[in-house]
Amino acid sequence: MIEALKSDDIVNKLGGRFKLTALIQRRLRELIVEGARPLVERQGRTDLELIIEEILQDKITPEFDPADNVPPIK
Repeated sequence: MIEALKSDDIVNKLGGRFKLTALIQRRLRELIVEGARPLVERQGRTDLELIIEEILQDKITPEFDPADNVPPIK
């Protein structure tokens, strides 16, 4: 298990578990599907470990593009 995920510090930093999970999922998609480059050195880390390090170093944030939102159901 990744040590940073055992603490509530990273959850509190992003404003909740849902935001943390959404950010991790978004970044995984960027790295794996879209072929984005890591923002920190990989140093043999897994994708999840890499993303956690990017979050801890404030390289990525949970700010989402409003254009990605689904319109409300009427």
